[in-house]
Amino acid sequence: MNWESWSEFFAMGGYGVYVWGSYFVTLICIVGEVLLISKRRRTLDKHYGLIHDSNTKEEIKNETTS
Repeated sequence: MNWESWSEFFAMGGYGVYVWGSYFVTLICIVGEVLLISKRRRTLDKHYGLIHDSNTKEEIKNETTS
């Protein structure tokens, strides 16, 4: 397709609202997914760090009592 101007390009032959709306919704979903994944990773890192610290303290306690 050839467009005469940028306004014709963004109008997409009358379907611009649907086309650009779809791109916008997809972008929001992808950004949201990335943010949720990074939040989940931080939560898991924190959780595993607490478990590791707890296990380390138990090992030190067991070594000193033996």
